Amino acid sequence: MNSSQIKHFDYIFTGTGLASLMTVYKMKQSGKFTDKSILLLDQDSKKSNDRTWCFWEKEESVWKSVISKKWDLALFANENFKRDLALKPYQYNQIRGIDFYDFVFKTLSEYSNITFSNEKVTDINELETHVYVGTEENRYTGNYLFNSIYIKAFAESQTKYPVLQQHFIGWFVKTETAILNPEQATFMDFSVEQKGNTRFMYVLPISTTEALVEYTLFSEKLLPKEEYETEIQSYLNKLGIDQFEILEKEQGSIPMTCYPFWKKNTKRVLNIGTAGGWTKASTGYTFKNSDKKSSELVDFLQSENLKMSAFHKTSRFWFYDLLLLDILYRHNELGSSIFSSLFKNGNPALIFKFLDEETNLIEDLQVILKCPKLPFIKSLFRVLFR
Repeated sequence: MNSSQIKHFDYIFTGTGLASLMTVYKMKQSGKFTDKSILLLDQDSKKSNDRTWCFWEKEESVWKSVISKKWDLALFANENFKRDLALKPYQYNQIRGIDFYDFVFKTLSEYSNITFSNEKVTDINELETHVYVGTEENRYTGNYLFNSIYIKAFAESQTKYPVLQQHFIGWFVKTETAILNPEQATFMDFSVEQKGNTRFMYVLPISTTEALVEYTLFSEKLLPKEEYETEIQSYLNKLGIDQFEILEKEQGSIPMTCYPFWKKNTKRVLNIGTAGGWTKASTGYTFKNSDKKSSELVDFLQSENLKMSAFHKTSRFWFYDLLLLDILYRHNELGSSIFSSLFKNGNPALIFKFLDEETNLIEDLQVILKCPKLPFIKSLFRVLFR
């Protein structure tokens, strides 16, 4: 293909997951990029409900039109206690993947400067004056590239930073009898057998007869599919649900690591989303972090003398996450006791604020001092002297 056939764009996004779509949507909303051409490339057409995102929020979210359910109450439990959590001033929100995709793509389709192409990216090459992107069908160049295609070898081929997975299988079920409480989400239920890992159930009831029931682990290795599903079946039976229909299934594995993905950023290429370390390392939560980072990125793109490697800033919360992951990597069985110590007597709103990385140092200590001391002291010395 000769150079005259290569299309040029101001910004190219490789991968159209959460981070890319949030960023481009906010670029459009800002009104500051109407003169910029934007290309989104992904081999997935985003036509299926491939995931469910949840996040807590105090104010009304910019994504309010696609929130399918909200909860003011949550349940935390382990084998020894249960606690009802009043979440105010927060609400826990659910967004289905397909609703988010449809909303964003419908909005973006109204703008002639934004192009989506259903293609698989095969090559990315940064040159002095532009970035070259090859797909199986075409060739493109761009002034700047935002990459959200996660390459797990970057994190998993090194040993300095622990790598765990938040892995899960979920069933959307419809029960024969009205047995569920749609006003309360089960945030974490560690009463399931831990088997040397950090394992819990996560339940999002949307009515008295419908819910997403998810078996989740924070651990290094994935399980055979049957093990997740056997545990979901057992848990439903424990809730008194014997007769039910499975409407949908979902599964996923989200990397939990403090590996500095941002060191891969260059003058013209910025890694975003999971590929850029936007996932909250200690919990695997992606939606809220990406929401914040995408807003920061849109502001950053309006600065002069743009250099993508200058975008990332490391905070003390990255270090807190590193300590927790170091503990769970070495002693995965401690997860239940650590999270239980936080939620047994802690203020839920303060914990959520801490997980959102919005607390001050005094508030940090109020949360951290709820945790078991010895594992964190040992981890602190390991990290400092490593």
